[in-house]
Amino acid sequence: MSARTSAPPPPALTQWERHTEIPLLAAALVFLAGYAFRVLAPHDAQPWHDLSLALVGATWLLFIVDYAVRLRLSRLGHRFWRVHWLDTLVLILPLLRPLRMVQVYTAVQKKRDRPRLGLYARVISYAGMTAVLLGFSAALSVYHWEHDAPGASIRTFGDAVWWACATLTTVGYGDVVPVTTAGRIIAAGLMACGLGLLGAVTGSFSSWLIQVFRREDEKEPPASG
Repeated sequence: MSARTSAPPPPALTQWERHTEIPLLAAALVFLAGYAFRVLAPHDAQPWHDLSLALVGATWLLFIVDYAVRLRLSRLGHRFWRVHWLDTLVLILPLLRPLRMVQVYTAVQKKRDRPRLGLYARVISYAGMTAVLLGFSAALSVYHWEHDAPGASIRTFGDAVWWACATLTTVGYGDVVPVTTAGRIIAAGLMACGLGLLGAVTGSFSSWLIQVFRREDEKEPPASG
């Protein structure tokens, strides 16, 4: 890795990301709500379908503006998409935006000092929130592609939620499975994300327990001779 890519980000980029973190999270929830309505609402639910489409388009445009600003502030030029590949991926597929929360786990792992116990709790919370949002997004997408497909076993949104839970936790009962090409691609991505999220949660929980035990040992008075 070159010195430029390993250098800390410019202050302007850091400040932009700090100021836009909460608004973009809210926009991601609005995008998910709009997409959910378009998938689950009856086809004759007008004008709500048009409103949900406008919300999805507006939030996607907001994500594009944020990406363009961060591209300019990073000073990486054409290498931005390679260094920030996850940001590029969630721009193309906004339903994967919850995956950006995993960057918090990476930041904790890179700390060289002993992290506070609260940081581990935050990582576990972020990973859990990511799992819920990602599972819901996958359930919506699979239901969208599968419920009308010939020979499909995922006929209702409840079937899709059950499938997402089983896939995300890597259980895989096999009672409901996607039959379309798009559904299987979504399933493969959810399997990979499930493994990564489980690793983040279990790794952080183990580190948290080690920190707890170490602090308890430090509190014990030395044994008398």
